[in-house]
Amino acid sequence: MTYKETLDWMFAQLPMYQQKGPEAFNAKLKNSLSMAAHLKNPHLNFKTIHVAGTNGKGSSSHMLASILQEAGYKVGLYTSPHMKDFRERIKINGKSISQKSVIEFIEKNKAFLETNKLSFFEMSVGMALDYFSKEKVSIAIIEVGLGGRLDSTNIITPEISLITNIGLDHTDILGNTLAKISREKAGIIKPGVPVVISECQEEIAPVFEEIAKERNSVLVYADRENLKEYKTSLLGNYQNKNIKGVLATIKLLKEFNISEEHIKRGLMKVVENTGLLGRWQVLHENPKVVCDTAHNIEGLTLVLEQVNLEKFKTLHIVLGFVKEKNLDEILPLFPKDAIYYLARPIIPRGLNVVFLMKKASEFGLKGNRYDSIPMAYKAALSKAEKDDFIYIGGSTFTVAEVL
Repeated sequence: MTYKETLDWMFAQLPMYQQKGPEAFNAKLKNSLSMAAHLKNPHLNFKTIHVAGTNGKGSSSHMLASILQEAGYKVGLYTSPHMKDFRERIKINGKSISQKSVIEFIEKNKAFLETNKLSFFEMSVGMALDYFSKEKVSIAIIEVGLGGRLDSTNIITPEISLITNIGLDHTDILGNTLAKISREKAGIIKPGVPVVISECQEEIAPVFEEIAKERNSVLVYADRENLKEYKTSLLGNYQNKNIKGVLATIKLLKEFNISEEHIKRGLMKVVENTGLLGRWQVLHENPKVVCDTAHNIEGLTLVLEQVNLEKFKTLHIVLGFVKEKNLDEILPLFPKDAIYYLARPIIPRGLNVVFLMKKASEFGLKGNRYDSIPMAYKAALSKAEKDDFIYIGGSTFTVAEVL
């Protein structure tokens, strides 16, 4: 098979959540454990850090990888979803897995994958763990796909678990309260393994404390620790919360030799070292264009606060969402004095733009609808003057189509 044929085959298996949404969620670990056994348990051959959370887990994972790379270690990084190419999900020291490796993994294991009906995400996790083992990484940063307790990545026993901000997202799967969602995220806490919580949220702290106590795990609230302040190359003031969680995690990583200089350089070279995309990413100047993958209430609140700190004459916003978003909660976050360019991301989960336009108008958001995200972006660029500001967001897929 060619690389494209291989990806087409993977995407055609049990539908991936990225495309289909809740119907694709396969909430059990049986398949992942079976796959690991088939591959001779590759995850036992290297150390890991497991990262979960609603917002900030991707940025935190990349920061951790960058710091460890600066310290001279061979670092695996598994994240999701991807922006432009599937191979972004599986990297070692910032370099994506080769097309050849993807093809060979599927060809070698195709019979097993078909017989056991593994999902797209399950086989992706298996591929990553197998690749990291074969390449003999020193440590791998493993980002949870969805939730934690029943996520396919939750077969690992990490050195440390890191849980970032908790917010109301994927409520149709994880639960409709912060407490229920927190319990799912806390499912990555392993017996005797320290857990870092980036941000202490009083209403859900008892959930983490209860589970950490049950599992005899040291629990650290990063924002309550006396940690030195560092800057990062990742733009946006909201990264400060992520930095604290990362620093607390590094502090607990006893078997690795990481200096203050490694931390400084790692935080300032995140994009350079890891290739992170879509986090307050500046695409253009005059007019300034920024895209960000924030897509839930908590994430969008922080990003829109950052937008308000920018200096501009007129604000232009390119927006597209997926179907399951609660627009009655999300749209009131957006400013009424901006010009909106609305479109549907081209995936099955993409929200109908006519419906989005109707809902936007109910909340006083004015603009036009377009046949695609790229067309909406092109229209914003053509209308914006050099001292204006263009923000692109609402969904990872909206950002991906612009990138």
